[in-house]
Amino acid sequence: MPRWLESWPFVWLYLFFVLGAALRSQALYWLGRGVAAGALRTRWSERLDGPRTRRAVRLIERWGMPVVPLSFLTVGLQSAVHGASGLLRLHWLRYTLWSVPGWLVWALVWTGGGTVAVYGAVALAARSPWALVGVLLVAVAAVTVLVLRRRRRREAEEAVDALAEQAHDDAAPSAP
Repeated sequence: MPRWLESWPFVWLYLFFVLGAALRSQALYWLGRGVAAGALRTRWSERLDGPRTRRAVRLIERWGMPVVPLSFLTVGLQSAVHGASGLLRLHWLRYTLWSVPGWLVWALVWTGGGTVAVYGAVALAARSPWALVGVLLVAVAAVTVLVLRRRRRREAEEAVDALAEQAHDDAAPSAP
């Protein structure tokens, strides 16, 4: 943990991270709103038109607002969900109220262990860069296995859905 944060009481440190989560999510939401309104033509508008954001839009459209607080528990999808919320022009107060539980959990994760993990990695690199490489390789391998499993499962579900839709279309009576 940075020295300037070490002396802070837990409550103040927690509130610091809550504020950070709030500012970041609101900035991304308003960036999305600006892009949706056509007010922003920057590299951000191009980034908000990527596959992650399209996936976030689909998630929000399918599952609704619970996606917003749950996104705080993800890496990579979190920013896309907040930008997509703005692109979808979700009502600001509704979006913000759904974000608050995410802010609180995200801050707890970072106050309780996330910051320690980052600084632990830095300390490990200072003692033995090869040990850090080994730990990172194991972590990357584990994440890769999980992602590939999920992707295969999703592709299998999509194939079954496509076959079911085809069977439904074939069984439908044709118009005279």
